[in-house]
Amino acid sequence: MKAKITQLAALATFIFFLASSTAFAQLNTPRGSQKSTVSQTIGISEVKVTYSRPSVREREIWGKLVPYGMNNLGFGTAKESPWRAGADENTIITFSHDAMVGGKPIKAGTYGLHIIVKENDRATIIFSNNSTSWGSYFYKPSEDALRVDVLTTEIPHEELLTYDFIKVNGDSATLALQWGKKEIPFNIKFDVTNIVLADIRNKMQDQPGFQRQTWEQAAGFALNNGGDLDEALAWINNAIAGQFYSKQTFNNTQIKAAILMKQNKKTEALAAMDEVLPIATVFEIHGYGRQLIAQGMHDKALEIFKYNAKKNKGTWPVHYGLARAYSAKGDHKSAAKHLKKALANAPNEASKGRVQANLDKANKGESIN
Repeated sequence: MKAKITQLAALATFIFFLASSTAFAQLNTPRGSQKSTVSQTIGISEVKVTYSRPSVREREIWGKLVPYGMNNLGFGTAKESPWRAGADENTIITFSHDAMVGGKPIKAGTYGLHIIVKENDRATIIFSNNSTSWGSYFYKPSEDALRVDVLTTEIPHEELLTYDFIKVNGDSATLALQWGKKEIPFNIKFDVTNIVLADIRNKMQDQPGFQRQTWEQAAGFALNNGGDLDEALAWINNAIAGQFYSKQTFNNTQIKAAILMKQNKKTEALAAMDEVLPIATVFEIHGYGRQLIAQGMHDKALEIFKYNAKKNKGTWPVHYGLARAYSAKGDHKSAAKHLKKALANAPNEASKGRVQANLDKANKGESIN
């Protein structure tokens, strides 16, 4: 009986120390290489990198602390390993949507990030489907999702290993690892238009789809970003009529007219705009007239500015509009005549200054558009 109790006591002691060891392993203590996360929005997509940041500490980094090529690290199952592109556990990178890296496609998801650093100012970026291993000790080439070859550059000394988005534009960004005097950059690009349109189609089936402004915004985005014009026209027609939230406005009719113009349906576009002129403000009509001048439709612009002057007689900026229309047609004398009237009813000094400058041009026979 005593032996049995002794065995039970020993087992209990073993379980206690096992539990204690596990507890100690989970303590939150400062790391030698602090952890960091950097992220960047590109379009509506996000790229995020989580990594640990070792310091140079006067060590020789490239070719020494980080050996060139693939190496046997002396631990784990990998016979040859790349660099883990940071310290401690996997450096990981997440793409919220399908992307292109260095011109090659990669699916949305989270990847282990590794790098083969080479002697000739070149490197290979590796995106591994395994994002949960410790460092590169268990690296398997068969788990590669993508490899991209890049050029490295020399930079001023960077003490802490840093990931930074060094260039960002509307659909792409350059992400760079910087450490010591070396920078390893690579380009990330998203098909922003199609990603946004897919998101729009999805949201239209949810609460945003019950608002007129959603359909207007969707049609406007498709119009201005190379979307399907037939789809954009259907969206704007939905905003204008047929639903409980639909309402024809000058703004959404302008979007419709712009889509029709892009489809080479000029007559339909102008007819749509003529339909909403009675509900347009003096400034909306003025803006429309200026658009027509910019599109080279000078006769139609003069017609619209004359309509504005008749509907909103004597108000600002009807004479300014007529002056622009006559100037576009090369009739500088008539332009000067209406500029003088515009000068008399300009609402403030800034407006008077602009009108006077254009009057000076008209008197010299110069265009004011």
